[in-house]
Amino acid sequence: MKPAGFLVLLLGAALLLTSRANGDICPAVEQDVQLFLTGPVDDYVSYVGKYNSNPLVLANARTLKMCVDSKLTEEDKQHAMSAVNKIYSSVLC
Repeated sequence: MKPAGFLVLLLGAALLLTSRANGDICPAVEQDVQLFLTGPVDDYVSYVGKYNSNPLVLANARTLKMCVDSKLTEEDKQHAMSAVNKIYSSVLC
């Protein structure tokens, strides 16, 4: 999958999660996205492990994180974080 397509899916998932009127989910999504885009692989996988300990999910999280780190530039990651920060600033969050 191309990086732009992947970011669209990521942002779409974040929008779905944050579109609920439940403000409790936003901090968890924010932490997840921040680690996914800017954190180390092990930190991201560890964070995912808090919510799902299935070895296949953790392996997939590791693979996706490594793919993002190898395919996206720092500028791409900054743009993604900027877009996600707009979601977090929404009154629904």
